[in-house]
Amino acid sequence: MGIVDSHRNTLRGRTAAALLAGVGLGAIAALGCGAAQAQSGPFLYVPQLNSNNISVVDTSTNLVAPAAIPVGANPRAAGVTGDQSFVYVTNFGSNTVTPINTATNTPGSPIPIGSGPTGVVVTPDRKTVYVANSNSNTVTPIDTATNTAGPAIPVGSFPPGRMTG
Repeated sequence: MGIVDSHRNTLRGRTAAALLAGVGLGAIAALGCGAAQAQSGPFLYVPQLNSNNISVVDTSTNLVAPAAIPVGANPRAAGVTGDQSFVYVTNFGSNTVTPINTATNTPGSPIPIGSGPTGVVVTPDRKTVYVANSNSNTVTPIDTATNTAGPAIPVGSFPPGRMTG
């Protein structure tokens, strides 16, 4: 795996871990394989691989919201911005990332990304989302102000779904 310098969006070196250099976890919480929890509220966002939805669990009651949030094909992972205002969901089957506004639980327009997006991490300053693309062997930065993808960063063979900082 490669080490990505998040300040320059360049590959710095190789390591056995999927590590984004300069990216701290901050208020990001990743639970299990792909679920994400907004820490300021009691909600857990769980990708539903086969139904192309995100289930929202109220952790104060352990009940699932009646309406799931529609996203792209085969959602794999979710990352929460540091201020908990958005969740970014990787959609493996449609090669997109869907931003979800956590105040309204509504999905935004899907963001085209590399092939086979699996993992996602949000920088603590909330300016950039990094997405691991397992089929194109890259990590793609997304500018959260515009929700547009930047140039993909080659990181080596089959980057995993979990990235940490």
